[in-house]
Amino acid sequence: MEFDSGTVVVVTGAASGIGRALSEAFTKAGCQVVLADVQDDALAAAEQELQVHGTETLAVRTDVSKLEEVEALAAAATDRFGKVNVVCNNAGVAAQGDPWIGPLEAWEWTMGVNFWGVVFGVRTFLPRLVAAGGGHIVNTASIAGLMPGFSPPYDASKHAVVAITEDLYNNMQAAQLPIGVSCLCPGWVRTGILEADRNWPTDLGAPPTSDAAQEVTRGHVRRAIDEGMQPAAVADLVLDAVRADRFWVFPHNDFLELAMDRFHRIGEAQNPQPADEVPGMPSRSEILAEVMAAMAQAALD
Repeated sequence: MEFDSGTVVVVTGAASGIGRALSEAFTKAGCQVVLADVQDDALAAAEQELQVHGTETLAVRTDVSKLEEVEALAAAATDRFGKVNVVCNNAGVAAQGDPWIGPLEAWEWTMGVNFWGVVFGVRTFLPRLVAAGGGHIVNTASIAGLMPGFSPPYDASKHAVVAITEDLYNNMQAAQLPIGVSCLCPGWVRTGILEADRNWPTDLGAPPTSDAAQEVTRGHVRRAIDEGMQPAAVADLVLDAVRADRFWVFPHNDFLELAMDRFHRIGEAQNPQPADEVPGMPSRSEILAEVMAAMAQAALD
């Protein structure tokens, strides 16, 4: 599809990271953009910054893990612009804490935003896209949706997003509906994902924290993110995919190669084997050595 001043785009997680970049890219393309985010101050700042491009914007504070708030977002977008053409279900979080013995709320929050946020976004906006005569849905997954090893709750949520997005694409094709679908699977991108718990819901209690061993990996991940792809470059790839009606959006081919190696092992019924070398990170053996040292030091302290 092509973009013009009549194209209305909704972006969740729009106040920072990839969502912020998507919002700017669509406004630069001349679209009218509805920005949704749970962080009020960042959302207001993002909307103000985008107004320099001369297109209409609307900011709606939205917690995508709550169906009623996603429905309110859709109603606000329709009331303001009369229709919606493109929906980017982009909001995402990553919780700290041990996945197996830590607070279960870390799973609840991660799945609520990353998985249910996409489900609610698709179910709420799909009828509106059909009513508008067609449109496009972009679901932000992750390379973690194709290869686990980052964080069990995060990996699970992103695997689910990849699966339902592929199902959605196949369903739209079978029904011959003019709804394009794209699945974004990035690797390291310069976002604030590691500080996502700034938006931790107070009704879930205190946010979980990482122990000394987990902080070792977290430190390396932070550096990889800081050295990762600019969000604007990812946004450009997304807009190209929407224009070309292309499903997969892979900003990082080096990660894709690792995912393909995993699928080959699956095809040969081999036991799981994490990659020793992950782009942007020290080797797995080096990280494990650092983790063991951190645990030993923590025991002494």
